[in-house]
Amino acid sequence: MSKTPSGIIPAMVTPLTAEDKINEKALRGLTNYLIGGGVHGVFATGSQGEFWALTPDEKQRVWEVVVDETRGRVPVYAGTVGVTTRETIALTRLAEKCKVDAVSILTPYFISPTDDQLFDHYKAVAEATSLPILLYTNPARTNVKLSPALVARLAQVPNIVGIKDSSGDLELSAEYMRVAPPPFNVLMGRDTLIYGGLLYGATGAIAATGNVAPALVASIYDKFKAGDLAGARKAQADLAPLRLAFAWGTFPVVIKEALNLMGMDAGPARAPVGPLTTEQRDRLKGVLKEMKIIQ
Repeated sequence: MSKTPSGIIPAMVTPLTAEDKINEKALRGLTNYLIGGGVHGVFATGSQGEFWALTPDEKQRVWEVVVDETRGRVPVYAGTVGVTTRETIALTRLAEKCKVDAVSILTPYFISPTDDQLFDHYKAVAEATSLPILLYTNPARTNVKLSPALVARLAQVPNIVGIKDSSGDLELSAEYMRVAPPPFNVLMGRDTLIYGGLLYGATGAIAATGNVAPALVASIYDKFKAGDLAGARKAQADLAPLRLAFAWGTFPVVIKEALNLMGMDAGPARAPVGPLTTEQRDRLKGVLKEMKIIQ
């Protein structure tokens, strides 16, 4: 893989059967749907992929299936977060064995490490793999922040090539870009800020909505790169209702329910996350109809 993570990279859901097993057939179908929609990479076992709910063996199987089905058409990113450095190294080495192209590593969660401890954590993982590493910050869910000063330090580690910023704070994203300029890459993790991030200098986005509307999300980036700023901004606006619908159910069930409404067998989220209510599902169906994703 190029050391420049770029473009639209959907944070894939992990399809499950009614018996709570990995639905490999549906996972292969989703992989092809995304690539057919013009995405620039795929990201398995991230937050949208319910990484916290999967065993290491299940993660390994997801990576094997996605790598096999992708067949080199786009890069495959794998989420390999662990609360401890030891666990993160083990998962990252397992992902490398599965021949993924890069890993994305969320900050530890539940604990509150200092900046120096986070630096040592990421540096140790980087030294344990030859894969390119994307840092991943999502402080609303982990309560752990990656400060600009820390990111600037980590950007000096050779195979730490960028960051997925899901803070939703465009000022913070811009500061990451200022203190850690290229070849370090900032990818947006808040789907409503893809266009804004690109204007500031982001190289792309890891976007959960790309599961449902890959062509629309990819068009934000493609139009921007082609110089069609008005078209990119309109595509961003057209996408907003789907991203805003995330608040209607317990994360990450909304995207799975949307895929199910489209006839794609994403299955349920893993318990204790439950399905949408009938009212919520009807509202989601209305959004998908308005976006002309379903009839």
